[in-house]
Amino acid sequence: MVGSKILVVEDDRTMLDVLKYNLSKEGYRVLTASDGVQALETARSGSPELVILDIMLPKLDGYEVCRILRQEMTVPILMLTAKTEEIDKVVGLELGADDYMTKPFSVRELLARIRAMLRRKEMMKQEIASTKEVKPSVVKVGSLEIDPARHQVSLSGCLLDLSPKEFDLLTFLASNQGRVFSRDYLLEKVWGYDYAGDTRTVDVHIRWLRQKIEVDPAHPRYLLTVRGIGYKFEG
Repeated sequence: MVGSKILVVEDDRTMLDVLKYNLSKEGYRVLTASDGVQALETARSGSPELVILDIMLPKLDGYEVCRILRQEMTVPILMLTAKTEEIDKVVGLELGADDYMTKPFSVRELLARIRAMLRRKEMMKQEIASTKEVKPSVVKVGSLEIDPARHQVSLSGCLLDLSPKEFDLLTFLASNQGRVFSRDYLLEKVWGYDYAGDTRTVDVHIRWLRQKIEVDPAHPRYLLTVRGIGYKFEG
């Protein structure tokens, strides 16, 4: 949304200036940081509504910055990487990033991704505001309990540490037990935008959730894969 505050973390001065110029031209308020330590300080003091985070940073790399930010706040994170290996992208997603782009990239596509992520955040705010007086029902399946009102998930009475996106994905699937959803549909409903790359981000979050809620992640009880289609939550 126009006027939103965006933190750009990039150690390449030329790239930083290009991003700041284009974002400012679109009406965004831009905060900047050129290393990992400064990024955390600026995020804590500036309360940005979105973070564009490069991976290769001095003092503290983007992976560690992402991990710490995700523990402290729910701000959407878009990671930038010059690396093309799939594992590098997967690591970023597993640490809590909401999206990633590989350099070199189109500024036009970057702006589209940013608008989509901010729209999703605004939609979530509106949904929360419109239903704040309604107490969502608790989902209980076996030893797993999902409490949307408290934003908590427990397994055998022990609270689980889930990222915001993991919680949203699990809650959506569990609220629609037995229904099979494609990766594209989950991206639209949970992430709130049409993902421009592949659908690996859904697979990553499912795998991470299985590691947290399944007794045997290799043979899941709750989060099941439907070959050739997608995923479902089975009660």
